[in-house]
Amino acid sequence: MHLLNLGILAHVDAGKTSLTERLLYHAGVIDELGSVDAGSTRTDTLALERRRGITIKAAVVSFPVDGITVNLIDTPGHPDFIAEVERVLGVLDGAVLVVSAVEGVQAQTRVLMRTLRRLGIPTLVFVNKTDRRGARPEAVLRELTERLAVPVVAMGTVTAPGTPAAAFTPEDPAPDVLADHDDTLLAAYVDGTLTPARVRAALRAQAHRGVVHPVYAGSAATGAGVPELVAGIKELLPPAAGDPDGPLSGTVFKVERGPAGEKIAYARLFSGTLRVRDRIGADDARSKVTAVSVFGDGTDTRAEAVPAGRIARLWGLTDARVGDSLGTPRPGHGRFFAPPTLETVVVPGPGTDRRALHLALTRLAEQDPLIGLRHDEVRAETSVSLYGEVQKEVLQATLADDHGLAVTFRETTPLCLERPAGTGAAAEFIKKGDHPFLATVGLRVEPAPPGTGVTFGLEVELGAMPYAFFKAVEDTVRETLSQGLHGWRVTDCAVTMTHSGYWPRQSHAHQGFDKSMSSTGYDFRGLTPLVLVDALRRAGTRVHEPMHRFRLEAPADTLGALLPVLAALDAVPDTTRTEGARCVLEGVVPAARAHALEQRIPGLTRGEGEWESAFDHYAPVAGGAVPERPRTDRNPLDRKEYLLNVTGRVGG
Repeated sequence: MHLLNLGILAHVDAGKTSLTERLLYHAGVIDELGSVDAGSTRTDTLALERRRGITIKAAVVSFPVDGITVNLIDTPGHPDFIAEVERVLGVLDGAVLVVSAVEGVQAQTRVLMRTLRRLGIPTLVFVNKTDRRGARPEAVLRELTERLAVPVVAMGTVTAPGTPAAAFTPEDPAPDVLADHDDTLLAAYVDGTLTPARVRAALRAQAHRGVVHPVYAGSAATGAGVPELVAGIKELLPPAAGDPDGPLSGTVFKVERGPAGEKIAYARLFSGTLRVRDRIGADDARSKVTAVSVFGDGTDTRAEAVPAGRIARLWGLTDARVGDSLGTPRPGHGRFFAPPTLETVVVPGPGTDRRALHLALTRLAEQDPLIGLRHDEVRAETSVSLYGEVQKEVLQATLADDHGLAVTFRETTPLCLERPAGTGAAAEFIKKGDHPFLATVGLRVEPAPPGTGVTFGLEVELGAMPYAFFKAVEDTVRETLSQGLHGWRVTDCAVTMTHSGYWPRQSHAHQGFDKSMSSTGYDFRGLTPLVLVDALRRAGTRVHEPMHRFRLEAPADTLGALLPVLAALDAVPDTTRTEGARCVLEGVVPAARAHALEQRIPGLTRGEGEWESAFDHYAPVAGGAVPERPRTDRNPLDRKEYLLNVTGRVGG
């Protein structure tokens, strides 16, 4: 069967979900068009989505087109839910990027197109809302070329734009853009032997490879241009590939809970066939697939197996998390967007049970791996990592609607990290000093290049003591570095074990093993944090805050009002240029200031400013107090407190 797994992507409010409804209606899957405003669309199934009129969770629907089964995935458009988009991109065969004919290319449009190009996902563009007042399809076509800087091929023209009678008239594609990527086509173009059939074949080949992007236009509201788009989806996007007889390989891209609380995993299979009763996972944690449903003909239906190329819902995978691989992992598949850079503390409301709240947050994090939970047992607080304020509002409403839990939040703060400022070393030995641990541990901490994370190495012989003790040290090092000298995660550092020692298994005469005379993993796990923070103190750490790269386009005569505000909020433009009556500023701003600055832009630019920002890098905190984060561990920074917490006594 010819299959196509298709993603619909766009900036918020460009009309993605409305286009999805129109495609389903055109295919005969639904008899009546749903409305985003009325909360009656097929893909916005969450009550919160219907109430707010935005897509929050990716949804899968299916429709047939002339013998082709299209599994269509509607994705969120708001930047706060970019994690949902990220996990969908890894399962797509092709995409339709929706752009509004009124607003044109917007911030999220650029982010999405850059990512689609980087991943080589074949993409069509649909210029929507041509029937709306102010529609400017010709200008938007130029914006696609100039502001997105990608090769686009117009597939027709719009008549009567900006009126309910707006229509899309298909035309033969011009060969000039195609000739830039095909020397034989260029030669035929120059010598006058080019035929429409040859141009069409080149268009199909280049679109399949994601080299060029055919552009259609119309209106999801009236249906104009939709039949032509459907024809383009069939002709210009490649079908799903995969060998059903090959080794099993798939990806979980969504997890939800069923009516009875059972876990349901959405997965795309790239190779092999997964059957009911098959077992998935590592040998020590294998789960049995208890039921399967595959998408097709407008819905998902129960099946005994799911072959390569298909998208399915799977029951029985109790430990499944978003991003998990089924069988052999796909090479090169990883994160496409930046991780969240903000954090907030969840505050339970009156009558809200803290244990129930922790369970609910754990389940939500299970569905969204980028919702990082951090539980502070001492203060009985839970923090969550976020992309922005809208995501915080949605989390609050989800906890209230789905779990009956009332919560508020503390002020959102940037999620910083620490990096070693220099090199430091420390060591502690068995029966020397005030610690009670039967272990010798020496560690050296050094800076490593940005992006390398934490590496662990040995300067002692691997056979100097049981491997389990080395493993205990390494695992504890990584765990301890989740909170540095200022409470932030320590990264981009190399930790080397320089000293090791243990007491072998010993016993009193005629008695069994005596752990008071023999080293255990407990000793190494207990001593390592003390040695590591001592080495960190000697190396020193520098707190880095997340920085966003911004692009601001505004009327040139507002520049005088903008610059002082940018300076006050620590935004530093590194390029400023004028394009006609408008100016474009690009630079960096601390993530903590980006939201406040974005809110000021409309008032400073008469509502004509266009702002976009995204995480770019971490930079040392400049000036002012160094931000501190409360610790949630046993605080090895305070030796007496740590020993009391771990052993029940202060020292040896």
